[in-house]
Amino acid sequence: MEALSLSIPIISVTNSNTNYISLSASTNYASLSSLHHRSSSSSTRPFTLKKTVVRVQAESEDFELKQVRDMAAAKKRWEALLRDEKIKILTPKEAGYAVQLSNKPLLDVRPSNEHNKAWVKGSTWIPIFDVDSGLDVGTIPKKVTNFAMGGWWSGMPTLSFDNSFLPKVVEKFPKDAELIVACQKGLRSLAACELLYNAGYSNLFWVQGGFDAAEEEAFEGTVPLKFAGIGGISEFLGWTDQQRAVAAKEGWGYRLVFSARLIGLFLVADALFIGAQQIGRYLQEIRTH
Repeated sequence: MEALSLSIPIISVTNSNTNYISLSASTNYASLSSLHHRSSSSSTRPFTLKKTVVRVQAESEDFELKQVRDMAAAKKRWEALLRDEKIKILTPKEAGYAVQLSNKPLLDVRPSNEHNKAWVKGSTWIPIFDVDSGLDVGTIPKKVTNFAMGGWWSGMPTLSFDNSFLPKVVEKFPKDAELIVACQKGLRSLAACELLYNAGYSNLFWVQGGFDAAEEEAFEGTVPLKFAGIGGISEFLGWTDQQRAVAAKEGWGYRLVFSARLIGLFLVADALFIGAQQIGRYLQEIRTH
């Protein structure tokens, strides 16, 4: 088996029945065959708000079903690439050794919202998917689906494929380079490895589990990397696994901050409810006079 040029063990993949990674049908980066953007223009416009809502809902459901199918197909492709060792596996610890001790190139393919929170010294950041800030007809259904499927809780924004990803990688790295590819949880980096392999890269190393699975000493740079992938209401309230782990070490002083936030959230919600009632009564009085 081909391995990195340093004395660390490389995990081999021999059992085709092994579950290499937990795949979620809610991700929006499963199908590399559908990475090209759809046209955001439309020649028809709904005449009423009701028609717009119905159409957006239907498109959201179609998008969700497509994600399920794409993820199933992607899982088969990725398992085959790992099983045949066309893409090699590294643990975060092994990848850290390779980067820190042997100066092997680390390609960080995370979106900007995660990279801005934490980064690895010496890594090259080229996102394969980045935050989609568009508000056109083509992106609204995706945003609605992402929000409804937990974006409000996790803080994960809607992502779209970056068409400049492959050209930027080709410009930066030769195709025979030993390239370590990583993301936050491991899915986007696996998608990137598939794309790079199809483009002719032959020495690809995938960081299994991503930065979420890395210990603080594994990589040099902004730490802890595990906190780069959290956000939304769950991060605000301290209800993520990463924050619970820190709370277990830090004790009540750390937990009190998030308890205060929870109490504050309830007070704000109560104030908004009372305010809405008062406005309702005021409007009712206006109508009766």
